[in-house]
Amino acid sequence: MFSRSSWLHLRIPFSYFLLPVFLFSLALSPNLDPARIFWVFFIVHFLLYPASNGYNSYFDKDEESIGGLRNPPKVDHGLYVLSLLLDALAIVLGYVLVNKLFALMLFVYGLVSKAYSHPRVRLKRYPVTGWLVAGFFQGIFTFLMCYIGTNDFPLSAAFNARVIFAGLLTSLMLLGNYPMTQVYQHREDARRGDLTISRMLGIHGTFKLTGIVFLLVFICFTWYFIFFFELLYSALFVIAILPVAIYFIHWVFQVRRDARAADYDHTMRLNLVSATCLNVFFLFLLVDSHNLAQLL
Repeated sequence: MFSRSSWLHLRIPFSYFLLPVFLFSLALSPNLDPARIFWVFFIVHFLLYPASNGYNSYFDKDEESIGGLRNPPKVDHGLYVLSLLLDALAIVLGYVLVNKLFALMLFVYGLVSKAYSHPRVRLKRYPVTGWLVAGFFQGIFTFLMCYIGTNDFPLSAAFNARVIFAGLLTSLMLLGNYPMTQVYQHREDARRGDLTISRMLGIHGTFKLTGIVFLLVFICFTWYFIFFFELLYSALFVIAILPVAIYFIHWVFQVRRDARAADYDHTMRLNLVSATCLNVFFLFLLVDSHNLAQLL
Protein backbone atom coordinates (compact mmCIF):
# COMPACT_ATOMS: atom_id res chain seq x y z
CA MET A 1 0.00 0.00 0.00
CA PHE A 2 2.81 2.39 0.88
CA SER A 3 6.01 2.75 -1.11
CA ARG A 4 9.41 1.57 0.08
CA SER A 5 10.43 5.23 0.15
CA SER A 6 7.72 6.00 2.71
CA TRP A 7 8.84 3.22 5.03
CA LEU A 8 12.50 4.26 4.73
CA HIS A 9 11.68 7.84 5.68
CA LEU A 10 10.17 6.67 8.97
CA ARG A 11 13.79 5.97 9.98
CA ILE A 12 12.78 3.50 12.68
CA PRO A 13 16.41 2.54 13.56
CA PHE A 14 17.02 6.21 14.42
CA SER A 15 14.81 5.69 17.50
CA TYR A 16 17.80 3.87 19.05
CA PHE A 17 19.51 7.23 19.48
CA LEU A 18 16.60 8.47 21.62
CA LEU A 19 16.30 5.27 23.66
CA PRO A 20 18.37 6.61 26.62
CA VAL A 21 15.47 8.90 27.59
CA PHE A 22 13.11 5.93 27.94
CA LEU A 23 15.67 3.75 29.75
CA PHE A 24 16.51 6.51 32.24
CA SER A 25 12.82 6.99 33.05
CA LEU A 26 12.45 3.22 33.40
CA ALA A 27 15.41 3.02 35.78
CA LEU A 28 13.64 5.49 38.10
CA SER A 29 10.26 3.74 37.85
CA PRO A 30 9.00 1.93 40.98
CA ASN A 31 6.46 -0.13 39.03
CA LEU A 32 7.96 -2.52 36.48
CA ASP A 33 5.01 -4.21 34.85
CA PRO A 34 6.37 -6.04 31.74
CA ALA A 35 3.27 -5.53 29.58
CA ARG A 36 3.04 -1.82 30.36
CA ILE A 37 6.78 -1.35 29.77
CA PHE A 38 6.52 -3.08 26.39
CA TRP A 39 3.60 -0.97 25.18
CA VAL A 40 5.12 2.34 26.27
CA PHE A 41 8.39 1.36 24.58
CA PHE A 42 6.68 0.17 21.39
CA ILE A 43 4.33 3.13 21.05
CA VAL A 44 7.06 5.73 21.55
CA HIS A 45 9.86 4.13 19.52
CA PHE A 46 7.98 2.35 16.75
CA LEU A 47 5.01 4.68 16.25
CA LEU A 48 5.52 8.16 17.71
CA TYR A 49 9.13 8.78 16.69
CA PRO A 50 8.76 7.25 13.19
CA ALA A 51 5.58 9.28 12.61
CA SER A 52 7.47 12.45 13.54
CA ASN A 53 10.40 11.48 11.29
CA GLY A 54 8.13 10.77 8.35
CA TYR A 55 6.14 13.98 8.74
CA ASN A 56 9.36 16.01 8.95
CA SER A 57 10.79 14.27 5.86
CA TYR A 58 7.63 14.89 3.87
CA PHE A 59 7.82 18.66 4.30
CA ASP A 60 11.62 18.91 4.19
CA LYS A 61 11.98 16.92 0.95
CA ASP A 62 15.70 16.51 1.62
CA GLU A 63 18.01 15.79 -1.27
CA GLU A 64 21.12 15.24 0.85
CA SER A 65 21.84 13.02 3.88
CA ILE A 66 19.53 13.17 6.90
CA GLY A 67 19.66 11.40 10.24
CA GLY A 68 19.52 7.68 9.53
CA LEU A 69 19.45 8.01 5.72
CA ARG A 70 22.62 8.68 3.77
CA ASN A 71 20.77 8.93 0.45
CA PRO A 72 17.13 9.77 1.17
CA PRO A 73 14.74 8.72 -1.63
CA LYS A 74 12.16 11.16 -2.97
CA VAL A 75 9.07 11.47 -0.81
CA ASP A 76 5.50 10.98 -1.97
CA HIS A 77 2.06 11.72 -0.54
CA GLY A 78 1.92 8.21 0.89
CA LEU A 79 4.55 9.25 3.45
CA TYR A 80 2.28 12.05 4.68
CA VAL A 81 -0.64 9.63 5.09
CA LEU A 82 1.54 6.96 6.74
CA SER A 83 2.96 9.41 9.29
CA LEU A 84 -0.54 10.57 10.27
CA LEU A 85 -1.77 6.97 10.55
CA LEU A 86 1.12 6.01 12.83
CA ASP A 87 0.50 9.13 14.91
CA ALA A 88 -3.17 8.25 15.29
CA LEU A 89 -2.37 4.60 16.07
CA ALA A 90 0.06 5.71 18.79
CA ILE A 91 -2.63 7.82 20.46
CA VAL A 92 -5.31 5.11 20.23
CA LEU A 93 -3.04 2.38 21.61
CA GLY A 94 -1.77 4.76 24.29
CA TYR A 95 -5.35 5.47 25.38
CA VAL A 96 -6.50 1.83 25.32
CA LEU A 97 -3.40 0.05 26.61
CA VAL A 98 -1.67 2.63 28.84
CA ASN A 99 -3.73 5.55 30.17
CA LYS A 100 -5.49 8.75 29.16
CA LEU A 101 -2.70 11.11 30.27
CA PHE A 102 -0.11 9.15 28.29
CA ALA A 103 -2.35 9.38 25.20
CA LEU A 104 -2.81 13.13 25.73
CA MET A 105 0.95 13.64 25.97
CA LEU A 106 1.42 11.63 22.78
CA PHE A 107 -1.07 13.94 21.09
CA VAL A 108 0.76 17.07 22.32
CA TYR A 109 4.12 15.68 21.20
CA GLY A 110 2.65 14.99 17.76
CA LEU A 111 1.29 18.54 17.46
CA VAL A 112 4.64 20.06 18.38
CA SER A 113 6.54 17.84 15.94
CA LYS A 114 4.15 18.93 13.20
CA ALA A 115 4.60 22.60 14.14
CA TYR A 116 8.35 22.04 13.90
CA SER A 117 8.08 20.94 10.26
CA HIS A 118 4.90 22.38 8.74
CA PRO A 119 5.57 25.38 6.45
CA ARG A 120 2.85 27.50 8.09
CA VAL A 121 4.61 27.39 11.45
CA ARG A 122 7.97 25.68 10.84
CA LEU A 123 9.71 26.15 14.18
CA LYS A 124 12.76 24.67 12.49
CA ARG A 125 13.48 27.97 10.79
CA TYR A 126 13.88 29.75 14.16
CA PRO A 127 17.29 28.79 15.54
CA VAL A 128 16.93 29.31 19.28
CA THR A 129 13.20 28.53 19.51
CA GLY A 130 13.55 25.35 17.44
CA TRP A 131 16.54 24.23 19.50
CA LEU A 132 14.79 24.81 22.84
CA VAL A 133 11.52 23.22 21.72
CA ALA A 134 13.33 20.10 20.47
CA GLY A 135 15.34 19.85 23.70
CA PHE A 136 12.25 20.24 25.88
CA PHE A 137 9.92 17.84 24.08
CA GLN A 138 12.46 15.15 23.18
CA GLY A 139 13.92 15.48 26.67
CA ILE A 140 11.93 16.15 29.84
CA PHE A 141 8.51 15.96 28.17
CA THR A 142 9.19 12.50 26.71
CA PHE A 143 10.89 11.43 29.95
CA LEU A 144 7.80 12.33 32.00
CA MET A 145 5.50 10.83 29.37
CA CYS A 146 7.33 7.48 29.61
CA TYR A 147 7.51 7.66 33.41
CA ILE A 148 3.77 8.35 33.71
CA GLY A 149 2.89 5.67 31.17
CA THR A 150 5.16 2.99 32.64
CA ASN A 151 3.95 3.53 36.20
CA ASP A 152 0.33 4.46 35.44
CA PHE A 153 0.83 7.59 37.51
CA PRO A 154 -1.03 10.92 37.47
CA LEU A 155 1.03 13.95 36.48
CA SER A 156 1.39 15.05 40.11
CA ALA A 157 3.32 11.86 40.96
CA ALA A 158 6.09 12.90 38.59
CA PHE A 159 6.67 16.21 40.36
CA ASN A 160 9.36 15.21 42.80
CA ALA A 161 12.97 16.33 42.73
CA ARG A 162 14.45 12.94 41.81
CA VAL A 163 12.26 12.63 38.70
CA ILE A 164 12.16 16.28 37.62
CA PHE A 165 15.93 16.74 37.82
CA ALA A 166 16.40 13.54 35.81
CA GLY A 167 14.01 14.85 33.16
CA LEU A 168 15.83 18.18 33.02
CA LEU A 169 19.11 16.33 32.54
CA THR A 170 17.70 14.51 29.52
CA SER A 171 16.73 17.88 28.03
CA LEU A 172 20.23 19.21 28.68
CA MET A 173 21.63 16.11 26.99
CA LEU A 174 19.41 16.70 23.94
CA LEU A 175 20.34 20.40 23.79
CA GLY A 176 23.96 19.34 23.44
CA ASN A 177 23.34 16.61 20.91
CA TYR A 178 20.74 18.31 18.72
CA PRO A 179 22.98 20.95 17.06
CA MET A 180 25.37 18.18 16.03
CA THR A 181 22.60 16.49 14.05
CA GLN A 182 22.37 19.68 11.96
CA VAL A 183 26.08 20.41 11.48
CA TYR A 184 26.34 18.63 8.10
CA GLN A 185 23.03 19.99 6.78
CA HIS A 186 23.88 23.68 6.41
CA ARG A 187 23.64 23.69 2.61
CA GLU A 188 20.31 21.83 2.64
CA ASP A 189 18.88 24.08 5.36
CA ALA A 190 20.02 27.20 3.50
CA ARG A 191 18.27 25.96 0.36
CA ARG A 192 14.98 25.78 2.29
CA GLY A 193 15.57 29.01 4.21
CA ASP A 194 15.84 27.27 7.60
CA LEU A 195 18.15 29.07 10.01
CA THR A 196 18.87 26.24 12.46
CA ILE A 197 20.94 26.76 15.61
CA SER A 198 23.89 25.01 13.94
CA ARG A 199 23.68 27.10 10.77
CA MET A 200 23.42 30.29 12.84
CA LEU A 201 26.53 29.40 14.86
CA GLY A 202 28.52 27.94 11.97
CA ILE A 203 30.46 24.68 12.08
CA HIS A 204 33.03 25.71 14.68
CA GLY A 205 30.43 27.54 16.77
CA THR A 206 28.29 24.39 16.81
CA PHE A 207 31.18 22.36 18.20
CA LYS A 208 31.85 25.00 20.86
CA LEU A 209 28.20 25.04 21.96
CA THR A 210 28.04 21.25 22.07
CA GLY A 211 31.30 21.06 24.00
CA ILE A 212 30.03 23.52 26.63
CA VAL A 213 26.70 21.72 27.00
CA PHE A 214 28.39 18.30 27.14
CA LEU A 215 30.60 19.59 29.97
CA LEU A 216 27.50 20.74 31.85
CA VAL A 217 25.87 17.36 31.20
CA PHE A 218 28.92 15.61 32.65
CA ILE A 219 28.97 17.79 35.77
CA CYS A 220 25.21 17.69 36.38
CA PHE A 221 24.83 13.94 35.86
CA THR A 222 27.78 13.29 38.16
CA TRP A 223 26.18 15.45 40.86
CA TYR A 224 22.77 13.83 40.30
CA PHE A 225 24.00 10.27 40.89
CA ILE A 226 25.98 11.29 43.96
CA PHE A 227 23.02 13.14 45.47
CA PHE A 228 20.15 10.79 44.58
CA PHE A 229 21.98 7.45 44.36
CA GLU A 230 25.55 6.82 45.50
CA LEU A 231 29.12 7.54 44.47
CA LEU A 232 29.46 4.20 42.66
CA TYR A 233 26.84 5.15 40.06
CA SER A 234 28.50 8.51 39.53
CA ALA A 235 31.87 6.84 38.92
CA LEU A 236 30.33 4.32 36.53
CA PHE A 237 28.62 7.12 34.62
CA VAL A 238 32.00 8.84 34.16
CA ILE A 239 33.45 5.58 32.81
CA ALA A 240 30.45 5.05 30.51
CA ILE A 241 30.62 8.54 29.03
CA LEU A 242 34.41 8.52 28.52
CA PRO A 243 34.29 6.99 24.97
CA VAL A 244 31.88 9.77 23.93
CA ALA A 245 34.23 12.46 25.22
CA ILE A 246 37.23 10.86 23.50
CA TYR A 247 35.43 10.56 20.17
CA PHE A 248 34.09 14.12 20.34
CA ILE A 249 37.49 15.67 21.19
CA HIS A 250 39.15 13.68 18.39
CA TRP A 251 36.47 14.88 15.97
CA VAL A 252 36.95 18.50 17.07
CA PHE A 253 40.63 18.34 16.10
CA GLN A 254 39.73 16.78 12.75
CA VAL A 255 37.26 19.59 12.00
CA ARG A 256 39.82 22.23 12.95
CA ARG A 257 42.15 20.79 10.34
CA ASP A 258 39.41 20.35 7.72
CA ALA A 259 35.83 21.60 8.15
CA ARG A 260 34.66 18.93 5.69
CA ALA A 261 35.08 16.42 8.54
CA ALA A 262 31.83 17.82 9.97
CA ASP A 263 29.93 15.34 7.84
CA TYR A 264 27.17 12.74 8.00
CA ASP A 265 29.44 9.78 8.82
CA HIS A 266 31.11 11.43 11.81
CA THR A 267 27.77 12.67 13.12
CA MET A 268 26.16 9.23 12.95
CA ARG A 269 29.18 7.69 14.69
CA LEU A 270 28.91 10.23 17.50
CA ASN A 271 25.19 9.43 17.85
CA LEU A 272 25.92 5.70 17.88
CA VAL A 273 28.72 5.92 20.44
CA SER A 274 26.74 8.27 22.67
CA ALA A 275 23.48 6.30 22.52
CA THR A 276 25.22 2.95 23.07
CA CYS A 277 27.21 4.16 26.09
CA LEU A 278 24.15 5.76 27.68
CA ASN A 279 21.87 2.80 26.89
CA VAL A 280 24.31 0.37 28.51
CA PHE A 281 24.69 2.58 31.58
CA PHE A 282 20.95 3.15 32.06
CA LEU A 283 20.27 -0.58 31.59
CA PHE A 284 22.83 -1.29 34.29
CA LEU A 285 21.22 1.35 36.51
CA LEU A 286 17.83 -0.28 35.96
CA VAL A 287 19.05 -3.81 36.72
CA ASP A 288 21.27 -2.91 39.67
CA SER A 289 19.05 -0.37 41.43
CA HIS A 290 16.03 -2.72 41.22
CA ASN A 291 18.05 -5.86 42.05
CA LEU A 292 16.72 -7.48 38.90
CA ALA A 293 19.77 -9.71 38.56
CA GLN A 294 18.55 -11.68 41.58
CA LEU A 295 15.40 -12.61 39.70
CA LEU A 296 17.33 -14.35 36.92
